[in-house]
Amino acid sequence: MTSSNTDGHTDIGRLTERWLDVVASGPGGGLGDGDFVRSPAGLWLALGVVAAGAGGETAEELEALLGVSGKEAAGAVGAVARALEGTDALEVATCVWSRVPLYRAFKEALPQIALGNLDQAAIDAWVREATGGMIEELPVRLGDDTLLAVVNALALKAPWRYPFEESDTDVRDFTDAAGVRHEVMVMHQEVSLADVWDVGATRVVELRTRSERGGAPVRVRFLLGEEGAGPREVLPAGWAGQAARVPLAADAVSIALPRMELRTTDEVTDRLAELGVHRATGEDADFSGMSPEPLAVSRVVQEALLKVREEGVEAAAVTAVLMAPAGAAPPRRIRMEWVRFDRPFGVVVLDGAGELPLFIAWQEGAPKG
Repeated sequence: MTSSNTDGHTDIGRLTERWLDVVASGPGGGLGDGDFVRSPAGLWLALGVVAAGAGGETAEELEALLGVSGKEAAGAVGAVARALEGTDALEVATCVWSRVPLYRAFKEALPQIALGNLDQAAIDAWVREATGGMIEELPVRLGDDTLLAVVNALALKAPWRYPFEESDTDVRDFTDAAGVRHEVMVMHQEVSLADVWDVGATRVVELRTRSERGGAPVRVRFLLGEEGAGPREVLPAGWAGQAARVPLAADAVSIALPRMELRTTDEVTDRLAELGVHRATGEDADFSGMSPEPLAVSRVVQEALLKVREEGVEAAAVTAVLMAPAGAAPPRRIRMEWVRFDRPFGVVVLDGAGELPLFIAWQEGAPKG
């Protein structure tokens, strides 16, 4: 299969929006799963490895979702992995764990992907190491029929360039999506006017992180939409381009942001058909470019974590694709803009270029922290 895009950035954004469409159309009146954190980049990278070994109509379906398949998928996975190496404070690792033979051409097309023998304890230990202990084990247990697992891990620990003062953190109200008021711990800070803008009816606040290894600092954006707006309406403003941004008519901006900690385990398998992927999980799945063993996708599971504190942001995600046998201011009045995240809001974490959604999150209920 062919694709004009080989860096993956545009396709990860497209996958993110399709994933949000599926969530928004699910049970929950358009708000889908309530609080969540997900890693579009992690899902794209794991499925991209699988797509590199797909053929026929299986490859066509995966290409419709990912933008690439076959050799182009292998190249795009490598390009994205190399691009992410330039983002400070971010660790990315992918490994194919197998108990069936893999074609030499498949392995050589993915030189940056590690290989291992399929073993639950070994994979759990790899996950702990790859995420710095933020995720303790693979979010899915291997079955007797599991022949192969593609596992991607992303881990981020980034300090703010300007940390919040803990002495300024106090108790404030937060009204959840059901209209219930809660008392939560809220951090306060004035931010640069250049780091706040509107995209349509959504206000975007970018908190800068500090580079400690010389790479491009990760971009962390908090998004506040209109009352009643859900993640599908709000979160895409986090990666909207410069042309869509409207600066604020203010002289200074002060934010009130809750501490937060979100963890989600997402059974993506249940969403694959809605994302247009049918053959990869069926008896007629074609992964003939991966192994002489007939294989089909049996489970896709992701666990993701996001923590926001006074000193910085931490995030991690592990995505597993399991495969089984096929068939199986100046001296004047200051116009101060107050941005209070005191109702449902979103979070988008982007790579250093500000293009690739590494993590997306939606805080609908009372933040925990």
